[in-house]
Amino acid sequence: MTGAQNGKVTVIFDMDGVIVDSAQPHYLAWRTMLKRKGIDYSYEEFKTNFGRRTDMQVRRILGDISDEGVAATVREKDILFREIVSENVAAFPGAVELIKSLKAYGGRLAIGSSSPTETVHLIIGTLGIKDDFDTIVCGGEVTESKPSPQIFLLAAKKLSALPERCIVIEDTVVGVTAAKKGGMRAVAVTNTHPRESLSEADLVVDSLKELTVNTLENLLHNTAPAFSPTIGFSLDAIRRAHA
Repeated sequence: MTGAQNGKVTVIFDMDGVIVDSAQPHYLAWRTMLKRKGIDYSYEEFKTNFGRRTDMQVRRILGDISDEGVAATVREKDILFREIVSENVAAFPGAVELIKSLKAYGGRLAIGSSSPTETVHLIIGTLGIKDDFDTIVCGGEVTESKPSPQIFLLAAKKLSALPERCIVIEDTVVGVTAAKKGGMRAVAVTNTHPRESLSEADLVVDSLKELTVNTLENLLHNTAPAFSPTIGFSLDAIRRAHA
């Protein structure tokens, strides 16, 4: 357990909006799919939903819809997105470099993304960083979407890391809230949301180029964050597993 045993940093990355500049492809996929259903989907509405699981976004947008309808709509949207993004996958400045430097340092790395498994593997494979991650947790593995901390707590569990030894890097308000609810440090990058909306984070940066291994180590060794009760994963149970 690297994060708790020898002091090396454990970092959980969100993918969309943090590692890869995918907001516009996601919006185009949503807009195209919803236009087929006669729904005009604004970019402002998209931004309020960005970062949540696709199935939960479908229910928020379409309202009364069967489980089969949700599943079909999710598949349609995800296929559209992968078609769009496969033609142009662009990492945010500093993202790949930070991941590589953390891995070289001996850090434990995970992805905690609301995106489907196929999409995550497509993107990180294209960027050449798939092997840098020790584990990947996607939205389908948990029952609750962000701002629930489930996805990050599961990532910590898979890394055998205590939540208080983890740093989450996020770009959305719901993602930052999820990290804090899980008792983790939160670093927010202003790729998709303004700085003032991300004030709950322990550190806010305008680019991942501003982050170094030392920056994250220093953040980790500051006063431990307060814990919040969570549903689905017990922080006490995780701690007992490392006693």
